[in-house]
Amino acid sequence: MLNRQDLLSFLEEKAEGPLGVEELAARLCVKDLPALLNLLRELEEEGRVVVTRRHGYAAPRKVGLVVGRVQAHPRGFAFVVPEAEDEEVFVLSGDLRGALHGDRVMVRIVERRAAGAHPQGVVVRVLERANRRLLGTVVEKKRRYARVRPDEKRLVEPVLVPAENLGKARLQDKVLVEVTRWPDGHRGLEGRVVEVIGPAADPATAVRALIRAYDLPEEFGRRARKEAAAVPRAVLPEDLAGRLDLRSWRTVTIDGADARDLDDAVSLSLTPNGNYLLGVHIADVARYVPPGSALDREARKRGTSVYLPDRVLPMLPRELSNGICSLNAGADRLAVSVLMELDREGRLVKYDLARSVIRVARRLTYEEVQGLLDGAGERERREYGALLRDLELMAELALALRAERIKQGALDFDLPEVKVELDDRGRAVRLVRVRRTLAHQIIEEFMIRANRVVAEHLHWLEAPLLYRVHEKPSAQAITELNQVLAPLGYRVRWHPEMEPRQVQRLLEQVAGRPEERLVHSLVLRAMQHARYCPRPLGHFGLATGLYCHFTSPIRRYPDLTVHRVLARCLDGGLSLQEREALAARLEREGEHASARERVAEEVERAAVEMKKIEYMQQFVGEVFPGVVAGVCSFGLFVELENTVQGLVHISTLDDDYYEFVPERLWLVGRRTRRTYRMGQPVRVRVVRVDAYARQVDMELV
Repeated sequence: MLNRQDLLSFLEEKAEGPLGVEELAARLCVKDLPALLNLLRELEEEGRVVVTRRHGYAAPRKVGLVVGRVQAHPRGFAFVVPEAEDEEVFVLSGDLRGALHGDRVMVRIVERRAAGAHPQGVVVRVLERANRRLLGTVVEKKRRYARVRPDEKRLVEPVLVPAENLGKARLQDKVLVEVTRWPDGHRGLEGRVVEVIGPAADPATAVRALIRAYDLPEEFGRRARKEAAAVPRAVLPEDLAGRLDLRSWRTVTIDGADARDLDDAVSLSLTPNGNYLLGVHIADVARYVPPGSALDREARKRGTSVYLPDRVLPMLPRELSNGICSLNAGADRLAVSVLMELDREGRLVKYDLARSVIRVARRLTYEEVQGLLDGAGERERREYGALLRDLELMAELALALRAERIKQGALDFDLPEVKVELDDRGRAVRLVRVRRTLAHQIIEEFMIRANRVVAEHLHWLEAPLLYRVHEKPSAQAITELNQVLAPLGYRVRWHPEMEPRQVQRLLEQVAGRPEERLVHSLVLRAMQHARYCPRPLGHFGLATGLYCHFTSPIRRYPDLTVHRVLARCLDGGLSLQEREALAARLEREGEHASARERVAEEVERAAVEMKKIEYMQQFVGEVFPGVVAGVCSFGLFVELENTVQGLVHISTLDDDYYEFVPERLWLVGRRTRRTYRMGQPVRVRVVRVDAYARQVDMELV
């Protein structure tokens, strides 16, 4: 039976030119022509196959077409970011043909630019609309119509809303608009207001607006709620049959103080030969979420939990995520355990995988664990007893595992994170730097090791699997990175067999230097985005060939799919029919999960940035130390210690006329020769905070 990937691989790699259905069937030894034709039509609809004028089928890039997402610019032009490893395509505003920011499109290359420049293209087809609902503010209201300015600045045109479709929206209200007509070259966007969220100036409106803008579901459907209500509140006696009983093991959870969905627990002891016996115990969510159930359908659709400053939008109802699937201290819980024996250098000796029942002895927080590791007093030693020795062993093993990963070439980024603390009204009152401590590394290293073990185990069983893949950066990305790094005196070499240790050497070079944070951020932007894929393409960042996500099935749907595959393998293996059915749908599952993850990351980042801007409104006129994080022709981007970034416009540099030196990314004064460059410490005054534009304007002191 021919599957999607086999057909696509043939068209992309082996077909000498466009082929008709009969030719394709003959070349691929396919007898079921109607099934082949249906598959081709399906792939054509998705933009993965194109039909030529002579009714031949071909891979898009073989006929000068590129499929990708539109990344628009507020000035009107755009780039199309390809799905395959091709160059980004530059598109003039007049050649977008109604395509908007975020849309999935097909573009035809019309001009090949000089070396180093982007090819230019024209949109020939919009494959998928990204903005069926838009968030915006009513900025004009007439008798017959109103205009809504989209919050997304890369949607440059306002939405025209006829008066009869405006509902109760008033001037300066934040509204959700459903698009009723797409741009066609003659008319612009039109829509109707489907929800009035509240006055745009009210901070309480902000997070609600983001949730609506990204069309994130807040409530679960009736059937899913009914199924969740029927889930047992405690482990039943019949659930224990065939499970490894680990309730006597000293098992702990280590999470943030405000975590509610605790899906991983750890235990550690020494074996008689002096090795470590590490247990990573993951909530057996698959036991309570049957495939095809309403709970499963909603979890798949959501793809992931979304964590916002003032709330969580969970992938599973709270009866599961905070209840029976959460590894709460003192309660029996069903788990899937990865039991690993490791030597003192952190190398894996042997492992076992088992369904288990556990009972967490104690819930610990990162702060609590770090405090104990930094120096436990007599009182703590009495209170924690043998558990304190376990934590010290965990710290030893985590450092050994990390050293082994770095030795293999894994990347070790250390970017600052900020947690936004809110008051009772949801207003940002504090930005707290989250310090990455040894306590965090314990959980990171243990989870990475467990994920690797599961991926390798299932791979050698030849089980269909959603791998977590992270491909090496493209030559173009490294070239652009080096252009930015050159003024700082750094460089990364690229070649087709590039290894992560080459990037890690750069990270080690900048360790402890003022520009360390900036370089880490620049390098991270140059990396490919990790994604889910049924093919083991390797994980560049972790320097490993086989990796999957297994340790967070409460909040990530791909982990749940891995649990189900593992469960079948533990039960005796997958049948041929099961393997074929699973393999046929994993490609789509991976694409959907990757897309939902990107949406979650985007909305989480937007929510935090929004609250950071809201927090800075109280500091207009005050002075802060910062570091130049970017230099461009119109000014400097300065990052404060609390990670808030602001713009120092070139017009405010009034002690001289400053010129931009693009090859060095400097601003240089004509008369004084004063130079501003990335990584340079500065002091700035906050002069304006624009909540709508999400921009902080600063001036140098």
